[in-house]
Amino acid sequence: MPRISVLNMKGGVGKTTASIHIAAGLAGRGNRVLLIDADPQGNISHTLNLRHGTTLRELMLDEASIDEAVVRDVRENLDVIVSTTAAFSLERQLAGAMQRETIMSRRFNNLAEYDFVVVDTSPAMNLITFNALLFADAAVIPVSMDLMAVIGARQTLSGICEVRQLWPDRRLDILAVLPTLVNHSTNATRATLELLNSDPQFNSLVHPGGIRQCLDLTYAAAAHQTIWEYAPRSRAAEDFNTFVDFIEHSTRSETLVAYAKI
Repeated sequence: MPRISVLNMKGGVGKTTASIHIAAGLAGRGNRVLLIDADPQGNISHTLNLRHGTTLRELMLDEASIDEAVVRDVRENLDVIVSTTAAFSLERQLAGAMQRETIMSRRFNNLAEYDFVVVDTSPAMNLITFNALLFADAAVIPVSMDLMAVIGARQTLSGICEVRQLWPDRRLDILAVLPTLVNHSTNATRATLELLNSDPQFNSLVHPGGIRQCLDLTYAAAAHQTIWEYAPRSRAAEDFNTFVDFIEHSTRSETLVAYAKI
C-alpha cells in the first residue's frame, strides 16, 4: 500500500489541491483511498465541505480510533480524516511523548482496507510534518512558478534528507516534483521550469508538463468539488489525469525514484 505525503515548505503552491486530486483521481480508478489532512489549517475539510467531530488531533493523542475518525465515502472509494486548528496544540501536548515523531506510523498501523494513503501536510517542518514523512514511503513536492516555491522545495529536500539520516531504516522516496500554476506564456513559468530542469537536485524528478494554470480549479474548490466534477474537460482535469496515471504506474511497478543525494 503506497503512502504518499504531499509537501513543500512554501505555502500557496497547491499542496491541498494536489492532495485532493491525487486521492480522488486514484479513487476514481477503483482504488480504495484514504486522504489524511495533516495540516492544522484544515484546508481539505474546507475544500470538500466536511465536518466531523473526531479529527487527526484525537488520533495523535490516542483519544479515538481510526474508525471513529474516518469520514466514510466522501466520494466513491474515498475516505478522509480531517484536521482543524486544534491540531496546532499537538507540538506542546506531545512534547513529552516517547518517539513522538513516529506516532502517526503507530496509530495508522492497520490500514489494510486501502490501496493508497495520501497525506496533505503543513508548510512547516513541524512535529506533524515529521510524522507524515516517517509514515510515508513516497513524497510529492508541488512547486508553483516562482522562486520562493523552488527555495521551499529545496528546504523540503533538506528535511527529507534529515529524516532519512535520522531514521535510515525507513523508506522515503521522492515520487515527483510537480510544477503547478504553469503558464508557458509567462516569464515566471519559463524561468522557474528552467531552474528546476537545470538543478541537479530536481531535474530527474520534475514531472513533465505539470499542472497548468486553470481558473476552473478555483471555481471547483469554491463549489466543494474536484476538477472532474466541476470541469471534466478542462486542462487541469487533463493534467491531473496524466499525473494520477503516472502515480499509479510508478507505485505499482515499483519504479519510485530514490533521492540518494542532497
